[in-house]
Amino acid sequence: MRGGRVAVVGGSVAGCAAALAAHRGGAEEITVYERAAGQLADRGVGLAMHNDRYGELEAAGYVDAGMPWIQLSRRCWYVRDGSAPLGRQVGVLPFPFRTYNWGPLWRELRGRVPKSVDFRAGTAIEDLQVVADEVELSTSEGSSERFDFVVGADGYRSVVRTAAYADVRPRYAGYLAWRGAFPAERLPDPGRWPVEDCVYAVFPGGHAIIYRIPDGRGGQRVNWVLYTAPPPDHGLPLDSPTSLPPGTLSDALRGVAIEVADTQLPPYWGQLMHLTAPEDTFIQPMYDFTAPRYAAGRLALTGDAATVARPHTGGGAVKALQDATALQTALASATDWPEALAAYDAVRSPVGRSMVDLGRRLGLGLVQETPDWSAMDQPGLEKWWQQADGSGAFGGRRLA
Repeated sequence: MRGGRVAVVGGSVAGCAAALAAHRGGAEEITVYERAAGQLADRGVGLAMHNDRYGELEAAGYVDAGMPWIQLSRRCWYVRDGSAPLGRQVGVLPFPFRTYNWGPLWRELRGRVPKSVDFRAGTAIEDLQVVADEVELSTSEGSSERFDFVVGADGYRSVVRTAAYADVRPRYAGYLAWRGAFPAERLPDPGRWPVEDCVYAVFPGGHAIIYRIPDGRGGQRVNWVLYTAPPPDHGLPLDSPTSLPPGTLSDALRGVAIEVADTQLPPYWGQLMHLTAPEDTFIQPMYDFTAPRYAAGRLALTGDAATVARPHTGGGAVKALQDATALQTALASATDWPEALAAYDAVRSPVGRSMVDLGRRLGLGLVQETPDWSAMDQPGLEKWWQQADGSGAFGGRRLA
């Protein structure tokens, strides 16, 4: 199938990948609408990609070894043990993942988007209407245009998903993730912590996951995520999707993370929160949902617009890239838009449902119904992980 006009709403990782998929799939005109006017490359969130997923995405032409990355190999589990700096290691599981920095990854993908694509930064979509065999988009600038189909890559508060499924809304899971990162040069005695190790510092009611990521300039950053339930008086409006981006976190909420770090984590891992500047710390409430279908009429959904699974799955940016490869294949092999979108939906909707189920199961085991970590050992950890993950794959789930 060749020709046609395609709009992509959202210009982050999912949006750039979707634009690339539409181009490779044969679309003649592609327009990307990105709400943010600033540089998305400034975002410094860490992410991890299973080695097998990397191999698939590399073969599809969406990533390559030239993108800055760090190879991990082990997931080391620690509990607090008195004043022991690292705590007590309760077990080690394989962890064949590559880590990335969201900003440099986006910059690489943005550079792959063909110059023929009209990328409109600072342009929000205010309204979307399906008119006969076209979709009309109205922008914040007061203009409107029609397209043959529209890809919603605009995140968990997606305008496109709302137009397709008005009743589908992310549901708060009952706990938060405090996130932060800082230059690895601040890390005291870095020899204690091998670069290839991903750390799980676990405690009753939560855990911290810690690993190094590239900074995009030849150096490294320490990336950490702390999961636990907030205090009852947290004051956050969590009934609807929300977040507190870097620089907006209150002293009280940052203090919650510091207190958990000081009282629940081994000293070496707990100090990482102190080493992170307030402006580099933010909160991500846990939500999850999946759309009933990834395509509806002339609308397609990708990335977080289609499915938000809890970050325990490691599937955010990776799943968005997988969505793009499936969309490209569907467009390239179909004879018309309905056939293409139906084929895309058939492949990706089941994956979205599986990821949400996995995220909820891992959330129960890692935060909401944690085991007695103090009594855990290597055999117990292996048995627990097989039950929590459900795949029996110690190296990580293969969904994303």
